[in-house]
Amino acid sequence: MSLYYVQKLLYELNRRPEVRKEFCADPQQVLQQYKLDEEEMRAITERDIGMLYILGVNGQILMHFAAMCGYEWPQYIQAMRDALHKHGNVRAGVYATTDGKGAI
Repeated sequence: MSLYYVQKLLYELNRRPEVRKEFCADPQQVLQQYKLDEEEMRAITERDIGMLYILGVNGQILMHFAAMCGYEWPQYIQAMRDALHKHGNVRAGVYATTDGKGAI
């Protein structure tokens, strides 16, 4: 897992319109520029906010990516809750959990 690169990519998608435009046109081209594993690539290309939360993406970065993907605030929060039930604990980062309840 490469949480740093996941967050770096999402940060750049959030902050750099040229990266966002390139990603919308050809996601695989952009993903190849980062050291991501298959699970991370899938979560990003499928815009799986819940899985990105489980992987440990920082909420400040994740909420902007979710908005870019069309998530309304309640959908964003629910995606994280649903992911906790489906996948268990947040695996890394500041939201890492061991009790299965998560940080939301």
